[in-house]
Order: sequence, then structure tokens, then C-alpha cells
Amino acid sequence: MDTSFYTAVRGTMTQQAHMDILSNNIANINTYGYKSKDASFQDLMYYGMRGIEENPQAGTGSVIRQTDTDFTGAALMNTGNTFDYAIEGNGFFMIQDPADGGITYTRTGSFALSERADGMYLADSRGNLVLDAQQNPIRYVNGQLTATPGMFDFAHTNGMISVGDNYFIPSAKNGAVMQAGNARLVQGSLENSNVDLADQMSKVIVSQRAYSYMLRMVQTADEVEQTINGLRG
Repeated sequence: MDTSFYTAVRGTMTQQAHMDILSNNIANINTYGYKSKDASFQDLMYYGMRGIEENPQAGTGSVIRQTDTDFTGAALMNTGNTFDYAIEGNGFFMIQDPADGGITYTRTGSFALSERADGMYLADSRGNLVLDAQQNPIRYVNGQLTATPGMFDFAHTNGMISVGDNYFIPSAKNGAVMQAGNARLVQGSLENSNVDLADQMSKVIVSQRAYSYMLRMVQTADEVEQTINGLRG
């Protein structure tokens, strides 16, 4: 089978994966704290078409190397809710799973009170505990919180691993967690999604066109192969 057929098939798969990323961004345009994601592409193997002296290169397609997250801040929405928080500037809320102590980070500050065996705590929508600046759970005692949510950051946020529902965990290259130096905690507000709808729609159009070209290439490669087989017969 002609290499062009496999290259085109790989192209359709790559563009479909890209479309999945874009559609997920658009679907979360109204999700508080959502951070837009984008695909980074990587060329696959090249090979020589002729001899050593005159050797033009032919590629075998591309794949999505990784999905990057844009942590750029977005506008804040005033909700008036006492347990809603937003971070103005760089930083994350630190969230602890009470079952196993696992730590995740998020920009979504839609919190509420959660009753546990030893009292009331500030928690997220999944019942995980919100930690303060000293990385301790925040309790609700005598009608008020014992602390405010801490704001944490990393030397590099590129490459943080998305684990779903706007939660992230750091990778080795992000470095050690530290206090967010240039951030302000805003109570009674939530951060909007930073998805740019116009930008996403333009990328959708480009990806759709690339997908249609790849399908046409598959069809053409198949027709060429059928013609060659017919001549052989």
C-alpha cells in the first residue's frame, strides 16, 4: 500500500483528536475556573525518496505530542456567596482528598461547608478539603472559618497534568510548590473560563478543512492503488 494512504489516515486521526480538544474547550466556555487547552503537534519519521546525493525528504504525517493548558487569568464574576473564592493573578487552590491525603490543584473556587465526624470544614464540590496557607484543612467554628484558602504556585506551570474537572497535579519539571507571591484572594467571586470562543471557532474551521483534505487523500490513494492493481491484472 502507498505510504500516502497511511499518512492520510494518520492525519485524519490527528485532526479528530484535535477537534476533540477544541470541542471540549467550547463546551466549557461557561465553566468557572476552566483553563483552555491546545494541542502541540509533532512530525513523524521522514525518509529519503531517492539516492544519497539527491535526496528529497517525504514525511509520514504528524501526531499530537502533548496537550498544553493556558493558565492565563480570566475576568472575575461576583457571586456574593460567602464561600466562593477567586484568585486574581497566578496561583492555585490546594485541595486534599480526605480518603488518601492526595493533593490536587485547581483555579475553581466554588466551595461549601462539609460536615465530617469532627466538625465542619471548607470543601469543594467533591467533598475534598480546602487547605490554608500552612497546608492545613480549614475548619468552620462558631460561625466563621478559621482561615482563608491558601494560594500556591510553581516556578513553571507548563506541563502540569490535568486529571479532570479542572484539577491538576504537578510534574517533576514544575518544581516544588510555593506560596503564590503576586496573587490576591477575592471572596464572593469566581473566575470565568478563559476560553476565547472566536479563537476556538477559527481553529475548528482549520481543523475541519485539514480533516477533509486528509479524507480526500485517502480516497485518492485508494483509487491509485486500485488502478495499479487493475493494470497488473
